[in-house]
Amino acid sequence: MITVISPEELVQNETEIINQLFQEGLDLLHIRKPFINQNEMTDFIQKIDSEFHSQLVLHSHYNLADNFNILRFHFREIDRKNGLSQSFTDKTISTSVHDIETFNELNEEWEYAFISPVFPSISKKGYGENSNILNDIKKRDNSNVELIALGGINENNIHHVFDNNVDGVALLGAIWESNQPLNVFKKCKQNINY
Repeated sequence: MITVISPEELVQNETEIINQLFQEGLDLLHIRKPFINQNEMTDFIQKIDSEFHSQLVLHSHYNLADNFNILRFHFREIDRKNGLSQSFTDKTISTSVHDIETFNELNEEWEYAFISPVFPSISKKGYGENSNILNDIKKRDNSNVELIALGGINENNIHHVFDNNVDGVALLGAIWESNQPLNVFKKCKQNINY
């Protein structure tokens, strides 16, 4: 599975790029826009082709889901710990973790979890410099939840990530820090024979 996470700030032509990514075989798009209001989020989602709405994952503005046939919701680590996901148990939910021990403790209500940072971050300079997560994944003993690697993944190292017992990857900086996001996505897919 290849997931793309939106940048926090709006990017020029972002929804056009998102539609093109879906046309090229993107599995899921996580909409993480913590700084926009409900009207801006509505406008953003409306610009994504409706045929792809079932592949969108909301990180906020969960109340908009019914308007757009969105059935997927992501909860940050702190939100998971605070029980914010409990009213979504009939939906598809995902979360984030930062170590394999926490991942191994997740129960099967979670479809998947991002684990990060796998490599030094592309979008957050200096983040993940000394990460051992790729090595720590060998200690995975939770088969109920899919493991999605996140952080510093690009077309040059994606194949290495898939060699390490992950179920998928999430791309952020590789896509949105690039002048050619569609080409980067295509190369990522090619490099894992996806």
